[in-house]
Amino acid sequence: MKIDLTKQFEEEYGTAPAKTYFTPGRVNLIGEHIDYNGGLVMPCAVTLGTWLCIAPNNDGVIRFKSLNFEEQQTFPLQSSYVKESNGWFYYPLGVFHEILKEKEIPAGLDLLFYGNIPIGSGLSSSASIEIVTAYALNEYFNLGYNRLQLVLIAKKVENEFIGLNSGIMDQFAVAFGEKHKALVLNCDTLDYKAVDCNLGNYALAIINTNKPRKLAESKYNERVTECQTALRELNTELDAANLCELDAAKFALYSRLITDPVVLKRATHVVEENDRVGLAADALSKGKLEEFGQLMYASHESLKTLYEVSGAELDAVVDFCQDYAYVIGARMTGAGFGGCAIALLEKGKEEEFTNALTAYYTAKIGYAPDVYFSEIGNGAAAI
Repeated sequence: MKIDLTKQFEEEYGTAPAKTYFTPGRVNLIGEHIDYNGGLVMPCAVTLGTWLCIAPNNDGVIRFKSLNFEEQQTFPLQSSYVKESNGWFYYPLGVFHEILKEKEIPAGLDLLFYGNIPIGSGLSSSASIEIVTAYALNEYFNLGYNRLQLVLIAKKVENEFIGLNSGIMDQFAVAFGEKHKALVLNCDTLDYKAVDCNLGNYALAIINTNKPRKLAESKYNERVTECQTALRELNTELDAANLCELDAAKFALYSRLITDPVVLKRATHVVEENDRVGLAADALSKGKLEEFGQLMYASHESLKTLYEVSGAELDAVVDFCQDYAYVIGARMTGAGFGGCAIALLEKGKEEEFTNALTAYYTAKIGYAPDVYFSEIGNGAAAI
């Protein structure tokens, strides 16, 4: 890490931090808009993430500072809080809000955050900051939560305190990530398995379109509602807890029950994408990277045409990759509406790829993307 966080903490607070923690961001390799539909997703943790230094204070307050934002805030240590604006500090404050319902935090805290996840890029910067806060409070004050309980706390923060109807994948991936592994997570049961993610001669490229997604203000919640509508109509003859209980064959028998053609498109994507995750996990575990790459392209096409959460920027990246000889698969990752795409690129071609994609994208979109290369890393930890 280029920034000396300990030194920065001392400059901000006049004392050394007591502990430092790290939580990564994540990319979802395949299985998009599945988590809130109870199906399979396949995320992995990346090496970009959020660092948090903490130290107790005797002032009975929580001080939030970040090296990424000028805005800072201080709150009294109390039993509950209310989100009153869109400040970045409400994500960690929401964690305090949830934990203080159940546990006592015996001292005020000074906190300093730093992240190198591009904000609004779809790499789960919000989940990363939520989990790093929850993990730090749990570990430092010995609160007794297990990792899954921390995930559920962070999801509740996102859903109820922030007000975004997201699923559990993001928080789960950044908490449970394992180096060189992808997580195949059943978002209904929370059962998961870590599958080998040996990319062999390929590197994971992350392409930030630099079109920020303001997810809570986007059409994300609209897609959630459309899926709920589809399930409700299917359940006039079925008894399904979620859309992903149906495979493609069963869905074909009952899709006639969905009356709105737009809602039908949304449900079709969900069912087919859920099936793709199983195929992708099998291909990846067997080292069939070209087959996995084709499933990535199929996923993107479905997100573009059926779920309609892509856009000119993400499509430009994937279109370029499809014609670039050294890429075997690419797709948008995250909720869409901007943010990032990922690609499997032959190692040794990173600089050439970056230059060629940047020229193509800039000519087509009018500004440049940012290109990162990441390994698959571990989840939340004390440093």
